[in-house]
Amino acid sequence: NPKERCYFCKRELISQLSGIAREHNLDYVLDGSNYDDLADYRPGMKAVRELGARSPLKESLLTKNDIRSLSRQMNLSTWNKPSLACLASRIPYGDRITKEKLIMIDQAEAFLRDLGIGQLRVRHHETIARIEVLPEDIPLFLQPDLREKISARFREIGYTFVTLDLQGYRMGSMNEPDDLKGEQFEDRLF
Repeated sequence: NPKERCYFCKRELISQLSGIAREHNLDYVLDGSNYDDLADYRPGMKAVRELGARSPLKESLLTKNDIRSLSRQMNLSTWNKPSLACLASRIPYGDRITKEKLIMIDQAEAFLRDLGIGQLRVRHHETIARIEVLPEDIPLFLQPDLREKISARFREIGYTFVTLDLQGYRMGSMNEPDDLKGEQFEDRLF
């Protein structure tokens, strides 16, 4: 799980899509990056630039909140859909990504979503599940019955320890400074 995993993945994806675009006489491959993405470590943006793909939302300086607001005005059903990053982003850099780990993460997050928790991440630290939720959802985890239900399900999934991150949900929390010492953030708009 190298720090550049998103670069390799995005490069392969755009390369494949570029071939399809050429077959259909399309000028560009577009990606959904937005202006807020400039504030986080996004190695995939380098692939977007290298391969000539475009990021119209980012180029228009639209933030995630702007996009939600515009989507709501247009009556799109997805206007308040929680953001979903690749499941590999829940695994620390340097740890091996396996199908089993991805299944555990997916099952744990699906269980929490089924309980009505919207914006969340389950960070996978081998036998430890670190749950991140919005600060307003943290009190839900203080309910004994719900806490036991979550712990029991996570143990069934394969986690030994289940923790709640008291800092709450943070976009890119696996990209925090200690994890990325010496890395440069992509700060180019185009």
